[in-house]
Amino acid sequence: MKVAIIGAGYMGRLHAEKFARLAGVELVGVADADRARAEEVATKVGCPALPDWRQAMSRAQAAVVAVPTERHLEVAGACLDAGLHVLVEKPLAVNLEEADRLLAAGARNGVVLQVGHVERYNAAFGALAARMAKPLYIEAERLSGFKQRGADVDVVLDLMIHDLDLALSLAKAPVSEVSACGFRVLTEEIDIANARIEFADGCVASLSASRVSQAPVRKLRVFQTDVYVSANLQAGKLRYVRQAGGAIEETEEVHAGGDALSAQAAAFVAAVARQKPVEVSGEHGRRALELALEVGRLVRERMQRSTA
Repeated sequence: MKVAIIGAGYMGRLHAEKFARLAGVELVGVADADRARAEEVATKVGCPALPDWRQAMSRAQAAVVAVPTERHLEVAGACLDAGLHVLVEKPLAVNLEEADRLLAAGARNGVVLQVGHVERYNAAFGALAARMAKPLYIEAERLSGFKQRGADVDVVLDLMIHDLDLALSLAKAPVSEVSACGFRVLTEEIDIANARIEFADGCVASLSASRVSQAPVRKLRVFQTDVYVSANLQAGKLRYVRQAGGAIEETEEVHAGGDALSAQAAAFVAAVARQKPVEVSGEHGRRALELALEVGRLVRERMQRSTA
């Protein structure tokens, strides 16, 4: 399968490295607005640097789009219309109108559109999700230090959207109510946010995200009637707590050493080859984007009221 990487920034570089190692994949080019950066990544993975990303459309069967979000419609849309299968970084688009145009392009051309919600491929999350039949309460905390990378969007679209996607995949029910608060700290956008998501089946999710913290944290806790599961997604550790014979029983599992980005790349190749369904489709990406935009809207309204 001939694959092009469009966007050679932090994520594009990682995607190039992962796809270069996959059996049955040939990288046919790396493109970036910064030609030197494209050449550096291309040299490292052993493929040409493309002077124009549009050249990918005549060389490749599939493209990984890792350009800034505001260019997703232009770049991913052109690739889809050229008949290329596309793995596009999250968030899918800047708004729902552009997301719908990308979904329509994928459907119109009969190609795969997969969205890079990489936490779905975290081995610890996969093990947790397999044990959760009907969650009652989901709690997530995702913290990171400030990085200029990703600062083109707010913390909801940068970080919280990962956990919004995980909560949606676990709850498996429509969202019925959303409330949220947040603050600006270091940028002109939202840097800290908290959201409470209620689902139609009674499940509730409480999600917190910050990009101005000192230490990175990726924690997820899920409760249902027979078990409580605490996950450290960064370390790949799970702790199960349940009642057994009148006593509290605790067990631990370790799923360390997994490579979620490689697993995502392999899943994309399998979906293109029609060996497996698309695990994180454009529809999944749109659903997470819709919820993230609603959280962001509620946070901004609340901030405006507090400064009025």
